[in-house]
Amino acid sequence: MIPIAKPLLGSDEVWAVTDAIMSGIIAEGPRVAEFEQAFADHIGVEHAIAVNSGTAALHAALLAHGIGGGDEVITTPFTFIATSNSILFTGARPVFADIDDDTFNINPDAIMEKITPKTKSILPVHLYGHPAEMNAIMEIAEDHNLAVIEDACQAHSAVYDRKKVGSFGTGTFSFYPTKNMTTSEGGMITTNDQNIADRARMIRSHGSRQRYVHEMLGYNFRMTDISASIGLVQLNKLDEFTRKRQSNAEYLSNGLKGVNGITVPIMRCNCEHVFHQYTIRAKDRDELVKTLTEKGVGTGIYYPVPTHKQPFYQELGYNDSMPKCEKAASEVISLPVHPSVTQNELDYIIEVIKGAE
Repeated sequence: MIPIAKPLLGSDEVWAVTDAIMSGIIAEGPRVAEFEQAFADHIGVEHAIAVNSGTAALHAALLAHGIGGGDEVITTPFTFIATSNSILFTGARPVFADIDDDTFNINPDAIMEKITPKTKSILPVHLYGHPAEMNAIMEIAEDHNLAVIEDACQAHSAVYDRKKVGSFGTGTFSFYPTKNMTTSEGGMITTNDQNIADRARMIRSHGSRQRYVHEMLGYNFRMTDISASIGLVQLNKLDEFTRKRQSNAEYLSNGLKGVNGITVPIMRCNCEHVFHQYTIRAKDRDELVKTLTEKGVGTGIYYPVPTHKQPFYQELGYNDSMPKCEKAASEVISLPVHPSVTQNELDYIIEVIKGAE
């Protein structure tokens, strides 16, 4: 089976973890601080705050911006449920806006239709590694005095208009094993705002900046030095991983262009897509998934049930119509694109899909 995702960990990571363990400092310590600085430099921001998951990064970022009960946050329903759940964690309400057909990202025009006096923030997702339309989103946010919190959990190193995502508003990243780089579990908040950074650091550590002095309600969202040691090694490999993903994606697109019933992913001219997922549209998606599975090709459907259609959100009273999102959910299929996929495997994937026409 050609897996849909595969973390690439080797002896460098093993030795880094061993060194962390042998140092005797295995909770948050100097390696976390080093990883934070290295990641901030990579994204091009002043501050990076390491936490223990992408979900914690989203939650803490929202809280750091003062999002809470009675507030509304506009986001996309076409993403992993952690995005909107993090809004609920704060007591605020997610408000869903439909997506763009080509990139699957939130549509700025749809955002405009959802703004109310209760709106406090826009939370775009850079889905599959393709940046959202940040210039338009930032302009909307400025016009309406809204915070922008970027869900870049699938978009490490993605670029929009010569800037890395996570540097426009407050960025949030995930280092889950299937992501473009990993710390096993982990997350990061990025910002140029000193106040947001200070609040995020307190929120991740029981509301404290001084031991046993607690200034606000906080959580235990801290990253360990063991995780950070993996992250430092992975960050050094990220550019290489990204180039390989992009090369694999280009090869797949060249091989699949013109195949009946298949639409390959696009990349906007002012963007650099990092292909966390290589996602096509297929008119007979379920039959193609069955064929690929039978032929030993791993696939993923991200996401078969949009957030506003999830049972829990239905219970909360969400009954919006999101036609573009719902159509995408019935057609998308992701194919292996990770750095360890070989050219022979890519040829085989293309051959299987062509044979399924």
